[in-house]
Amino acid sequence: MNLAIALLVSSVFVLLALLHFYMALRPRYGNAGAVPSMQGKPLFVPSRAATVAVGMVLLLFAGLVAATAHIVAVGVPEAVLSWLSFALAAGLLARAVGEFKYVGFFKRVRGSRFATLDTLIYSPLCLLLAIGVALVARHNGT
Repeated sequence: MNLAIALLVSSVFVLLALLHFYMALRPRYGNAGAVPSMQGKPLFVPSRAATVAVGMVLLLFAGLVAATAHIVAVGVPEAVLSWLSFALAAGLLARAVGEFKYVGFFKRVRGSRFATLDTLIYSPLCLLLAIGVALVARHNGT
């Protein structure tokens, strides 16, 4: 069961990374609703390099989960992998909760495409990923 969770979580991180790489290549078509906005204006416009960097970090997250579940060997002590995975789970949980204005379950600014997608997809996905990563870390931790 833990192997299935680890494979699923790692796969989701890889898919999210691929989506970010796509958005970096086709920014006009791939990022509608990808950043918070207010009154129709995005709060920031991520550069292609930043979008690629996010994709790379997501690939690292996939690797961390796979390594924690012993799917791949990386030569890092098991306890370190577990703690890093718990830290990742905490970060994902924090993202799901949000910063109470534009992002997360408790955001106040609503009505934009991003806010709708955040409520329906992004925040719930972060919560589910946090749970999955924590389960992998707990099952494989020392």
